Amino acid sequence: MTSVTGLELSVAYHEQVVAPLLDRALPGLAHAAARLGSGSDVLGFDDSQSRDHDWGLRLTLLVEGGAAEEIDALLERELPESWEGEPTRFATTWDPVVRQRVEVASAADFAASRLGIAPERLGGAEPFAVEDWLQLTGQAALEVTAGPVFRDDPGVLTAIRERLAWYPRDVWLYALAADWHRLGQEFPDVGRAGLRGDEDGSAVIAARHVRTMLHLAHLLHGRWAPYGKWLARSAAALPGGEALRGALGEVLGARDWRTRQTALAVAAEQLAASQGAQGLPTLDPVTEPFFDRPHIGIRGGQAAGLLARLRDPQVRALPAGVGTAEQISDNVTVLVDPAARRRLVGG
Repeated sequence: MTSVTGLELSVAYHEQVVAPLLDRALPGLAHAAARLGSGSDVLGFDDSQSRDHDWGLRLTLLVEGGAAEEIDALLERELPESWEGEPTRFATTWDPVVRQRVEVASAADFAASRLGIAPERLGGAEPFAVEDWLQLTGQAALEVTAGPVFRDDPGVLTAIRERLAWYPRDVWLYALAADWHRLGQEFPDVGRAGLRGDEDGSAVIAARHVRTMLHLAHLLHGRWAPYGKWLARSAAALPGGEALRGALGEVLGARDWRTRQTALAVAAEQLAASQGAQGLPTLDPVTEPFFDRPHIGIRGGQAAGLLARLRDPQVRALPAGVGTAEQISDNVTVLVDPAARRRLVGG
């Protein structure tokens, strides 16, 4: 099955191999089956190059009632060595052991391993705490919500995915304001560095803004942002994403600071217009001259207007401009560690 995508492979593997095996060994077993977790195929972005590691006969099988270990052992024992030319057992970048790669867990335990939210909170009706949302990364949320679900007999996985649909409104506004605040801090520095003859320094600062703008675009449209490798590709699929990516492409390709800061300003105005289209307070224009110098800045009222809409006292008490864990740090070692993410946000 060399021409299929990872998702197509997972669907067929479940339907033709794993589900029949479970029906024979444990008839009537209530379970959920999906392709979740890590891997470019979960987002539908895999290609032929993706197959050199962590790609293949992978599934997520979720069972309630403490049966996960028994079913994992069953699959390890009963699955064939290969299927349609693909091995059923292989090592991964996080586990050098050659074993079957149907990940078996309860829905809450699986989700907690990605999200950093306690299983009992995920499986209950109690709202997530503000700190739960702040420590959550878009990539972690996507590893639970982005992939297709083939079946969900218990309904627990579906309920968890529904709870993760998007931030509560005030946390959303706070995160939006944090991205605008971050842009405002160094926006004029693209020109300031360039005017002093440091085109490389100007380009480095501009690239930081590009990343922030791509994240902001996802926030504005209520979409979880993937990790850096897929951030631009994902943004291009958002409403207005091609125009935004075009402007940001000009930023990254510019050879002089004046062209670079002009393209950044175009992108900022596009994002501000998108914000207004969401029914949120925005400024028009959102950019302004930087004192009497030939540079461009972000008007301070853009972030302030969002913060003024906050109603939740816990969110109102958060430090302005700091944001969520993935806005505070882009260190991968930190962002894949839920405990480290909580330390970042004070949880």
